[in-house]
Amino acid sequence: MLSVAEYLDLVLDSVSELPAMELPISDVNGCVLAQDIYARWPLPSFDNSSMDGYAVIAADLAHASESVPISLPVIDDIPAGFKSLETLQSGQAIRIMTGAPMPAGADSVIRVEDTDGGSGVVRIQVPIEVGSCVRREGEDVQAGDLVLTKGTFIGPRQIALIAAVGHGVISVIPKPRVAVLATGSELVEPGTELKYGLISDSNSFLITAIANDSGATAYRLPPVQDDEDALIEILQDQVHRADLIITTGGVSMGAYDPVKSAFLKLGTAQFHKVAMQPGMPQGFGSVGEPAIPIITLPGNPVSAYVSFEVFIRPAIRKMRGLKQLERPHRSATLKGELQSPINKVQFARGRFMAEEQVELVGTGQGSHVLGGLAQADALIVIPVGVDSITNGEQVQVIDVRGDLT
Repeated sequence: MLSVAEYLDLVLDSVSELPAMELPISDVNGCVLAQDIYARWPLPSFDNSSMDGYAVIAADLAHASESVPISLPVIDDIPAGFKSLETLQSGQAIRIMTGAPMPAGADSVIRVEDTDGGSGVVRIQVPIEVGSCVRREGEDVQAGDLVLTKGTFIGPRQIALIAAVGHGVISVIPKPRVAVLATGSELVEPGTELKYGLISDSNSFLITAIANDSGATAYRLPPVQDDEDALIEILQDQVHRADLIITTGGVSMGAYDPVKSAFLKLGTAQFHKVAMQPGMPQGFGSVGEPAIPIITLPGNPVSAYVSFEVFIRPAIRKMRGLKQLERPHRSATLKGELQSPINKVQFARGRFMAEEQVELVGTGQGSHVLGGLAQADALIVIPVGVDSITNGEQVQVIDVRGDLT
């Protein structure tokens, strides 16, 4: 029986960072940069107004007040996206909108709120300092600056910067395409009449959703019966579409599980018992040419979920080119009591009561207890060698409330 750490190493060794590809920036949210990004021009790219108001020479307003306002003729209007052809002289003003280029001769902008808003002549009631309400060319980024480095996670804020400095297509590590398939003749589609002995498929929906949450582009396939030929046909089809295939079910010691034999006919496969609860039966390998990694999860839904968090999420993050592969562990105080097999790591389902306190959820820790899983936002890790945890003890907890970036 392998330890959790030993099996995780095997799984991670079976996957690789995806090759870089060029994508338009509309498609790179959640990807990782495969190149350095340099500014093609400064930000801002020209001096411009940060407010709606009037471009002026600050010295002209030195003595302005509410009781003695300064009146200046307005010689032009500058909307955003346009440039004035006028050169401002002392004793004049030009109406200007936010983002519009500063006209020649002006050194400041007076806010419209500090004026009477006049269009032919404007009355100004306050003095201002030189440079007021002006965004200077290059004050944020200079042309040629390195603004983002290779390996940076790309989110909405990074996309805005990439666009602003002039890049429409960039090189990225793409999101892995992940095919998710549940196996078992007992499975039916949700909403189907549930005859005695059948089970509504939840695993494929669970794993597809969590794979998407972990940064993949995952898609679900309909359940396949315990039929080796049918499974082989589906897997051969997915080899041309997916970067990773995940299956659930069919990795136990059962007599009707076709997954092992199908994998061995299509490529390579390793099946192991891992010293963990839930999720002891595990498997991985590759199918097709070129080889596509495939990871098999147990059929019990809680086992599948825990196995994904412990093994597949790190694998997907490696494929995405991210450096931090595993969720961080943190300490918390346990409310409740828990028994644990002394020779296995137990991943119990819990819920945060406060940042440093966690309680057990559900009616038990069985690998089928979906009600408790739905309430959980933490996995409580009970290590090998510990057979019980009592109320008030410190435990290690995996926070599963959100994905890492």
